Amino acid sequence: MKALANAPLDAEIIAVGSEMLTAGRVDTNSLYLTGELNNLGVEVVFKCVIGDQRDRLADAVHRALGRSAIVILSGGLGPTEDDVTREAVAQALGRQLIFDPAISAALEQRFARTKRKMSEVNKRQAFVLEGAGVLLNDRGTAPGQWIEASGSVAILLPGPPHELKSMFERECLPRLAQLVPRQAIRTAFLRVTGMPESDLDALISPVYKKYQNPVTTILAANGDLQVHLRARCSTVAEAEALLAEVTVPIEALLGDRLYSRTGDPLEVVVGNLLRQQQATVAVAESCTGGMLGARFTSTPGSSDYFLGGFITYSDSLKTALLGVSPETLQEFGAVSPETAEAMAVGARARTASTYAIAVTGIAGPAGGTGQKPVGLVYVAIAGAAGTLVVNRQFLGDRQRIRVFTTQMALDLLRRRLTGLA
Repeated sequence: MKALANAPLDAEIIAVGSEMLTAGRVDTNSLYLTGELNNLGVEVVFKCVIGDQRDRLADAVHRALGRSAIVILSGGLGPTEDDVTREAVAQALGRQLIFDPAISAALEQRFARTKRKMSEVNKRQAFVLEGAGVLLNDRGTAPGQWIEASGSVAILLPGPPHELKSMFERECLPRLAQLVPRQAIRTAFLRVTGMPESDLDALISPVYKKYQNPVTTILAANGDLQVHLRARCSTVAEAEALLAEVTVPIEALLGDRLYSRTGDPLEVVVGNLLRQQQATVAVAESCTGGMLGARFTSTPGSSDYFLGGFITYSDSLKTALLGVSPETLQEFGAVSPETAEAMAVGARARTASTYAIAVTGIAGPAGGTGQKPVGLVYVAIAGAAGTLVVNRQFLGDRQRIRVFTTQMALDLLRRRLTGLA
């Protein structure tokens, strides 16, 4: 068995099955396979999902084998007419399917052990591509196949995850380890908040554009930005050194907007800071309706620092539960720096917390005015050193405004805890 190539290898994954194209199914197999291939130093450069249509699948396989060293197909190895993976790969490679009596006999024995008679249709699973090696399935009836052709490898795996994982670990990883040249992939995850995606890219692109390796990707969602850098080198030490070469200047440019170097979300970073300082926090929420408290409590062990909160949507509850005076509400309104400050101070006093965060705003779609438009929010943080109130104007729908508000609130507390606010 010869190595595929001396250069770094790329792989493609094809998930087969019309059910995978419905709204209720997620292709988790490709995530597992990507992780295992990355551990070998193989980069997954293409993924696709194709229904049970032989010609389309054959075309996809033909294209994949022409551009990538490793092509893995999951699913479509069952006994029914809509299981077309074997036929499609045979068509793509111009090879015959050959009936293997030994596989058929093993299938019959498997059925006999459960006191069942094997249906004639199950014999379809005993057809093997010409020149292919059979991959044993210890969890199901569908054997996999390993085919080497024109310097590439096609691997056919069953669709059920427990079958695929067992087969891949037992039958494929040892073979791939012999074929794949020694490579190492390492990834750096930087998380940033408090700036638009376009500003982030303009800031750091002069650094990362100098490099094709590592590859840099920027992801954005609800005020949270992620910078992923993936380095692929001959050794782990080389990959880590290359990542450091690129990430150090990027981190310097990001400054205090960089909140995580480990990939941890903001609520985890803030929780760790609270725990380190033996501090506690409570929340008072209006427009976010409990979303901020939910982010705190989504982290295991959050009871170390999160005491609880108040969802005071109405003015009457702001007064009754938090002690916001009716005069403040009447003069300044529920969405105002004065009310936000009173909410935070009241929540801290009633819970004896180190810090309290209050949120009030207009999430929309209705309720805005010329002076107080939809998307206007106030966040207040009360602590022993006083109360900080910050306002923002967010754009978007109701959900987006509320999520952005929780991100803003957590970041303000992070800054307060680290002396940046």
